[in-house]
Amino acid sequence: MAEAADFQGMSPSPARRWLRRTGALLAGAPLLVGLLQLPAATAAQAAPEASPKAASGSSTVSVSLDTLSPSAPTDGDTLTVSGTVTNNGKQTVTDAHVGLRVGPSLTTRSEIDNAAKRTGYTPGADPEEVGDKYQEKFSSLTPGVAEHFSISVPVDKLDLGDDGVYQLGVSLTGETSAQPWEQVLGIQRTFLPWQADEADTKTKTTFLWPLISTVHMTAESGPGDKQTPVFTNDDLAKEISPGGRLSEMLSLGKGLDVTWVIDPDLLASVDAMTGTYKIRNSDGTTTVGTHQAVANQWLAALQEAVTDQEVVALPFADPDLASLAHNGTSTTGSLSQLKAATDVAADTVETVLHVKPRTDFAWPVEGAVDPSIVKVATSAGADKVIARSDSLQESGSLSYTPSAARPIGGGTTAVVADARMSTAFQGDLTRAGASTLAVQKFLAESLSLNLQVDKGRSIVVAPQRMPSASQAQAMAAAISALQSGNWSESQSLGSAAKAKPDPGANSHVPSTSAYPSSLRKQELPRTAFEQIATTQDKLDNFKVILTDESRVVTPFGRAINREMATSWRGRGSEAAAFRENVESYLDDLSQQVKLIDKSEVKLSGRSATIPVTVQNNLVQGVQHLVLRLTSTSPRLTIGGHPYMEQPVAVSGGHSQTVKFTTSAKANGPVSVIAQLYTEDGQEYGQPVKFDVQVTEITATVMLVIGGGVLLLVLAGFRMYTQRKRAAARDAEQGGPDGSEGGEADPRNPEGPGDRPEDQSGVSPQDDDPEQPSDPTPDTAPESADPSRTGERVDR
Repeated sequence: MAEAADFQGMSPSPARRWLRRTGALLAGAPLLVGLLQLPAATAAQAAPEASPKAASGSSTVSVSLDTLSPSAPTDGDTLTVSGTVTNNGKQTVTDAHVGLRVGPSLTTRSEIDNAAKRTGYTPGADPEEVGDKYQEKFSSLTPGVAEHFSISVPVDKLDLGDDGVYQLGVSLTGETSAQPWEQVLGIQRTFLPWQADEADTKTKTTFLWPLISTVHMTAESGPGDKQTPVFTNDDLAKEISPGGRLSEMLSLGKGLDVTWVIDPDLLASVDAMTGTYKIRNSDGTTTVGTHQAVANQWLAALQEAVTDQEVVALPFADPDLASLAHNGTSTTGSLSQLKAATDVAADTVETVLHVKPRTDFAWPVEGAVDPSIVKVATSAGADKVIARSDSLQESGSLSYTPSAARPIGGGTTAVVADARMSTAFQGDLTRAGASTLAVQKFLAESLSLNLQVDKGRSIVVAPQRMPSASQAQAMAAAISALQSGNWSESQSLGSAAKAKPDPGANSHVPSTSAYPSSLRKQELPRTAFEQIATTQDKLDNFKVILTDESRVVTPFGRAINREMATSWRGRGSEAAAFRENVESYLDDLSQQVKLIDKSEVKLSGRSATIPVTVQNNLVQGVQHLVLRLTSTSPRLTIGGHPYMEQPVAVSGGHSQTVKFTTSAKANGPVSVIAQLYTEDGQEYGQPVKFDVQVTEITATVMLVIGGGVLLLVLAGFRMYTQRKRAAARDAEQGGPDGSEGGEADPRNPEGPGDRPEDQSGVSPQDDDPEQPSDPTPDTAPESADPSRTGERVDR
């Protein structure tokens, strides 16, 4: 029943296959008769077991290449290949072994691309195994169980010929109970770069090593003078902690000869973490950050890593040049934001890392360019644009890959990165097998490029902006192998930009319509730039009143830069939320300087004073403000005019009351509007409107009031004289009728001082020394005897 090939990897002839199948059918006839006699239930029970589709053929066993060392062997080396084989079928594989297959040589980069797409074993196209000595055998492979293998073979046993790129296949050969003959049940292919000796002409290779992250800091700062920064989350701490993405990027890049491409916002954010900082929670509260030690360690390690290395600083927060070019230029002020982000970049890097970076390079997303992108990229001072060869594609007139530098007009140089090498480390590289394949393909592309022509060229590799930790590890392995190989040497990005361009290289920037639609869909919309402009206008209006504008301009200026970050691509809702939070927080701050609401004011008289209070709840003082009070009716004038302005300056945490003199001309309510302005005439804050109830005072009313006052004065004078006369009468001790006191005789008009003596010739004062003001009674008690003739009787 066996249907084994005559030779390894060869299929039997059609005649022999027919004879064997006929024999198998005849031999199985009795069994077939017996099966037909089985109950129908048995067949029904067996049907579900055959329904799942199991792996078969050369995909029955998966082969993973976990390590291949050295990645680019030379004479005298021993090649070691290790990995795992996993039986994905339902039957046990027996009499299995792992072997190596080398060849053929691939002469062009297109052949490498095609070979990378091949899957499965192809008899005749795939070469024979190296030999029985270089195999690892397995008596059986249980379904679903992975088995490790490792094979070492001297390079001189691989029968490699001329320098070049060779296919390397690692195959699993074995048998199953259903197909009990030796066959290839699994294979994995990769590339083996072979450069036995030093190349006569080496390719100068520049590898960009990006340190870029997403936006982490808000515009918010804690209360008080310390301005404690607030972070959107604690993700940055995870990235720079040991094992994190940025920690891996730093530790891996430290020993490589690369060009560091750094977003200054990342440095500013980590630097802010070295002090007191807070984390914004999902419920709106904040917690104190605790990763100061990690931040200090990461920065110290980065300072050491970039010493004597080329550092390229992107504009602050890595603004999305394509979004700005396509959707932002129609909004006033958008290009000035790019200029501000570029101006602050060098200072940030130099302050934190103590190295002077280059700021003359612009890096659009994935190196895709069009005329508008180039124009925007160079508007802030950069004269070199990092593009990619799948954007500036060659026309086919060249038989080799040209150098990276291309003059594209206007004094601008496009530094065109190689697309194949730049995209070699994308995708999921968490599995060791995937990482190994990426490294080997990268090296194969590099060697193939060098062998194209005996001519020195400068090649640039610009990988994805934010590689994962596993992608970074693969990149580092590839760069290490490349820098220790025989066909390439390292070069800085600045040197690559200065290299002599190939005359036949394409230097025509593609049209805007050729920009990839997949990238255009991820761009920031025009509304985003309109909101950015609105926020900037509010900031400009706010900063002019501050005594220390840097406390507000710096954090909000950087937050506005972050609103344009490339990292927002594909995260439209998060980007919109960030912009909204920045604007909302700025509104909250500016509203801390406001007018206090007023209730109705009542005025009586020709003139009066109206107080208006300005409150400043900011930490710092405000100045350069003008308070304008405006009357809406001619019945009331302010300072003799329809409105009046007064300058305002208020210390932090204080209020100031400004008084306005008003004049009334008629009765009735008048609406008055108080509004703050900046000194340049821009309205500041919300106005306060209140009513003034005016009561007019006429001349007739004044005469009536004056007459009333006169009558009151006269009445008071009369009462005074009456009381004075009464007091004088009370002071008298006797009258002409001989009475010893009591009221004065109405017949005697004289005052008390002219009173006559009584009949005895004795003066009353002589008989009674008391004065009229003494508290003793002025009249004697009444007598019960009948009154005498001539006496005054009290009634």
